[in-house]
Amino acid sequence: MYSSRQQAIFENRHDAGRQLAEALSEYRGQSAVILAIPNGGVPVALEVASALETDLDFIICRKIPIIVGSGGSLGAAVDDGTVILNEEVVKKVGFSRQQLEYEIGKVRAEIKQRSLLYKRDRPPVRVTGKIAILIDDGLATGFTMVAAVESLRQRHPKEIVVAVPVASAMAVKRVEKVADRVVTCTTGFMPEFYLSDFYRYWNDLSDDDVVRYLNQWRIRQFRLNIEPPQNC
Repeated sequence: MYSSRQQAIFENRHDAGRQLAEALSEYRGQSAVILAIPNGGVPVALEVASALETDLDFIICRKIPIIVGSGGSLGAAVDDGTVILNEEVVKKVGFSRQQLEYEIGKVRAEIKQRSLLYKRDRPPVRVTGKIAILIDDGLATGFTMVAAVESLRQRHPKEIVVAVPVASAMAVKRVEKVADRVVTCTTGFMPEFYLSDFYRYWNDLSDDDVVRYLNQWRIRQFRLNIEPPQNC
């Protein structure tokens, strides 16, 4: 589906996840793992992982903002130290190397804090030789996802699939250069692109929300693992 104007086509992130799961149905039963990008990508990924019956993990990836609270970014950083810069914006802003390193350092500190909060002492899910499906609630510029893909390549998956409910045409083009496949439910071509316009109910998720979602998933998986098989 393609859209040339802003329209709400998802009720919320859970509805978006269910729709995205349908687009990814071919991966059910395959050796795949779902990797969510917090914060907004977590409820979307939960729905997909549940529908495809796959493992779920996450990659913490954050924008490097030009100014705190602004929509623009200098690039993105990942929890393994990977950094992707938007060289055009960096040049335009005119930051010195010292200023740039300072901004990157702040984002890395935030990522470390979130990693400790979300992961605790749990080891990462193994992705080597598997189909890794990276999920977020949408792509505006695509820089955060590019950083996540570059980071994930170092873990040697069989294939990297980027899957989002909605993305700008510009972001799809950018991510297609680094991922093996990009899957979207809809692509937006409007000059001013906002993810929230595609959701009827949209809210920013807090760290507490993410922890709650992850705990719900872990409890669900624990119950599935101990539930005895049904007699035929």
